[in-house]
Amino acid sequence: MHPGLCIKMAAGSWIGGILNSVIHTVFALQLPFCGPNVINHFFCEVPSVLELACADTSVNKTVIFFFAMLVVMGPFFLILITYGYIISSILKISTSVVQRKAFSTCASHIIVVFLFYGTIIFMYMRPGSTHVVNQDKMASLFYSVIAPMLNPLIYTLRNKDVIGAFMDLTRRTIVSDKGYGH
Repeated sequence: MHPGLCIKMAAGSWIGGILNSVIHTVFALQLPFCGPNVINHFFCEVPSVLELACADTSVNKTVIFFFAMLVVMGPFFLILITYGYIISSILKISTSVVQRKAFSTCASHIIVVFLFYGTIIFMYMRPGSTHVVNQDKMASLFYSVIAPMLNPLIYTLRNKDVIGAFMDLTRRTIVSDKGYGH
């Protein structure tokens, strides 16, 4: 990749993220807030802030949905289209051993993509009436903590040395638990 393109892509991500945040902040600041000022969530997410408003938040929810379509579904569909091309190319490979290795390489990334995007889609693409606070908290925890924490595990389990060490550790633990190792 050319360094100029890399810089443009990074700048685009930063500008897009800032623009997304500013738009949600401007729309949220238009709302009157009354009553409790405690957000029932792990962190200050836009849907959780909207729960504190004492006015109609349908415009805000429409903006959230629109930006979720743009920011979440856009990259998700680009990834799916890319994987369509990758799978098509893999299927053209004549040796099944090479095909299997290529699919194995892609599988870990696909798992990570679906874990991350699946929970974000669940969180931001549902109709407003189906939001349940505890489900939202779990979904947020999943895509912000658990999915990133699983990334190294998913990617390292492809490494034969790591798998071998894990299997040895498992065998030793099982043997010592049964009292055979003493």
